[in-house]
Amino acid sequence: MVNFDNKIVVLGAGWLGQALCFEAKKLQWDVQGTHRSSEHQFDFHRQFLLEQGKVKHDVSLENAWWVCAIPPRSRQQQSNYLETLNAGLALADSLHCKGFILCSSTGVYANDNGLYSEASIIECQTDRQQQLYDAEQAVLKAGGKVLRLAGLVGPQREPGQFVAGKELSSSSEQIVNMVHQQDVINAIFSVITHWPVAQSVYNVVNPAHPTKADYYREKCREKGNPAPTFTSNEVGERIINGEAIKALNFSYQHAI
Repeated sequence: MVNFDNKIVVLGAGWLGQALCFEAKKLQWDVQGTHRSSEHQFDFHRQFLLEQGKVKHDVSLENAWWVCAIPPRSRQQQSNYLETLNAGLALADSLHCKGFILCSSTGVYANDNGLYSEASIIECQTDRQQQLYDAEQAVLKAGGKVLRLAGLVGPQREPGQFVAGKELSSSSEQIVNMVHQQDVINAIFSVITHWPVAQSVYNVVNPAHPTKADYYREKCREKGNPAPTFTSNEVGERIINGEAIKALNFSYQHAI
């Protein structure tokens, strides 16, 4: 039986958002997950499309939690990501949303070496960082919360496959900041469960920070694939601290 006390709308049911929908259904939540099409593959699919400034949708859940999981590729300068997010916030408000969570990115932090936490000052150096920051501010202004996600790994997103044999335009000695899809999903539910006491922004980053050379070499070895090469060997220690969210009875359970 569906637990109608627990409802969730996932704005952007892509690789991460769809997995979140499946998890919520497993927990017997009432679920709606959006995509751009009017043709739905799963029973939880709903259309949400912003076209020429107008929203076309069939989202109907009232008094639900909302999670925006629109993927990073939709955050490019030429996209209408911010407009879509603002339209989502307005619709969520009209449906008496319980709370709104934005899946942002640790890419909002500077690219310089250093240790970054939720208290770090954001100084946007690129258009993408500015867009991420503006999106965060829109959600925070609306009373929502922000999860800054590290690089995502998980099913169909295996590092040992997508970098195999490639030349990467980065340093072999850069530190990686990654997190598993399931840990992100668990983090989302932790924030929802502890909403009244949860802080406004959390980093979600696995505590392991190997170098790219070590990390990708091992992942490629596991798959029997050739390791990638790098254009530089310059040491790069840009580390994102993801410890704060542990205060919400959350722990990282899945290796990167």
